[in-house]
Amino acid sequence: MFYFLLKPIIMYNWILIAAAVIPAIFLMVKVYRSDRREKESPWLMKKLVIGGVLATLIALIEERVGERILSNFVEENTVLYNIILYFVIVALSEESSKYIMMKRYTWNSMEFNCQYDGVVYAAFTSLGFALWENINYVLTYGFSTAIVRAVTAIPGHACFGVFMGIFYGVAKRLDYRGKGFGSRIMRFFAVMIPALIHGAYDYIATMEEMKSGWYFVLFVVILFAVSFLLVGKTSKNDRYIDTV
Repeated sequence: MFYFLLKPIIMYNWILIAAAVIPAIFLMVKVYRSDRREKESPWLMKKLVIGGVLATLIALIEERVGERILSNFVEENTVLYNIILYFVIVALSEESSKYIMMKRYTWNSMEFNCQYDGVVYAAFTSLGFALWENINYVLTYGFSTAIVRAVTAIPGHACFGVFMGIFYGVAKRLDYRGKGFGSRIMRFFAVMIPALIHGAYDYIATMEEMKSGWYFVLFVVILFAVSFLLVGKTSKNDRYIDTV
């Protein structure tokens, strides 16, 4: 009797979860298939997705603490407040959390032997993050949120991951060649460049000007186009870490 009454609610929630998960899985498959040299093991990919989920918890704590500190020093809903909130607290917390989990599972892995691997690792970690984040949003705000995030936030996280992975792959190659300083610089960029793009994404999305919607659409289109081209070029020019 109780199951019969609860069945529509359970089915509705499963539909919402599917709507939240499917776009992320589609993008994971797309990036994975672009790896032309050596496919990464499913076990490592699962670990990276789980790492992305765990990164949401780290980022959530950092964001809560950061927002509380910020509100004590800067007036809320001002330009300065929003810039610090989106570029530093939100973007840097999320991208650094993804990077920490990705590096934990991959930096010393024997499978990390090609430069494009960095893109695969970052994309899977980012999409794991987006997947869990999207499930929470959808269960809270409904199916319409799933549709919007499927074409904006989930691919957005994938794009941030592409930029992170490109620098991360170069960093690994430089490290193998004994160029420690150059490797550290590339790892710094692997966090900062995606954070800047992520911050711009969030800031433009929350602007209240009349034309802000068009600015956001233009930004997203350019971001997706550039990321798509970078994936194709990086995949095509992929090489083993130990090559000169």
